[in-house]
Amino acid sequence: MDLTVTLKLLREHAARQLEPHEAAMTVETIRFVEAHADCLLRSQLSGHLTGSAWVVDPGRVRTLLTHHRKLDLWLQFGGHADGDPDLADVAMREAREESGLTRLRLVSRTIFDLDRHLIPERKGVPAHWHFDLRFLIEADPGEAFVVSDESHDLAWVELGRVTTLNPEESLARMVRKTQL
Repeated sequence: MDLTVTLKLLREHAARQLEPHEAAMTVETIRFVEAHADCLLRSQLSGHLTGSAWVVDPGRVRTLLTHHRKLDLWLQFGGHADGDPDLADVAMREAREESGLTRLRLVSRTIFDLDRHLIPERKGVPAHWHFDLRFLIEADPGEAFVVSDESHDLAWVELGRVTTLNPEESLARMVRKTQL
């Protein structure tokens, strides 16, 4: 598996002005990718790379969130790379699959945000890390979305209300970046 492009993307992100916690997670992610040639596969049970979509309206005042069925949390769209080294494409695919939206626009192929979070043990799969590369995607809020089997619900949420649905720093950080 060629991880050259993935490592280049991660190193470019690491070179940006990041908050200390995100900077540390980015360094950890680079080390993880360098140490695990199979980091794009779910079979890497200590952790693996994922791609997420921070979907915003063109005015950047709202984000489309999913009430994730398994985790029972309001989150951005995202999922496993399953061997695909193009994490921006993974994020776009997940946004389309989980929302039903077709008029999506990848704002940039650079990483918008990076997070590392522990996924709890579930159905015989041990607890493991998701090294989540997140990309900024614009969508038309007038387009009808579809709630997939992976969600309880979807909702366009004003950025100022995101942390009332999910107070995790990971989402608060993306809100702050969107408002810059």
